[in-house]
Amino acid sequence: MNQLNSNWLTEGIIDFEYKKYILLAYLQSVNKSFDEKKLYPFLSDLLLHYNNLVTIKTNKTFASSLFPKHISKVDLENFTLEYEKMLMDEDYMEEVEAILDFAIPKMYDQVEEGKEIYQDVEEKLSIFPVGIVSLNPESGFMMLAKSSSKELRVYGYHITIFENAHEKFRGIKTDFIGVYQRSFSNTFEEIKFQLIRQYKNTGNHAAYAVEAQSDFPLHETLLPVAKRSLVRYIYSADEV
Repeated sequence: MNQLNSNWLTEGIIDFEYKKYILLAYLQSVNKSFDEKKLYPFLSDLLLHYNNLVTIKTNKTFASSLFPKHISKVDLENFTLEYEKMLMDEDYMEEVEAILDFAIPKMYDQVEEGKEIYQDVEEKLSIFPVGIVSLNPESGFMMLAKSSSKELRVYGYHITIFENAHEKFRGIKTDFIGVYQRSFSNTFEEIKFQLIRQYKNTGNHAAYAVEAQSDFPLHETLLPVAKRSLVRYIYSADEV
């Protein structure tokens, strides 16, 4: 099983053995992916499911809105619906509690394993500016390389800022530009000059190299971790 429905806990049959089967099949796929050092999309998906379960466990008011309801009365005069909640069934809720008690620690263990892999990848990344540091680091070029290879993958990047009522977030969007070959004469700096000449109208002259010391799956691990690490690097350097 590669996907776990966001409403897997509350939809369909609420039966401990059935939900246990669904969860274990999903976690088996997660474990296989992590064994291959492939973090995404499972890590972000797993974190979402885990946080949802913890929220349901600790916030019964929120949880009640997720569970099935059936109409007990229709007030045609006021166009209102009164619902009789299945949460009133103690046996039903005991089954849900049993599922939560089983699922939360199982998911926690997988989340921690994913975090360990993420940290290992991050620690094996070297990030440094290529050439003169730009005064506008919010957009530019990311040069992704593996120390064991001369191949260099170049992405255009753009950092966006979005916020909710409580905090501000930074996101990064990348567009693949092409593959370049590093050599004694074709260095990071030379490749940057080529990119500036090719994209002279964009004004995006910031360039950063992200070099991995170990071999990791590109799309499932290296690229997403490199993107997040680059954002952290740029803004931590800006705060110093």
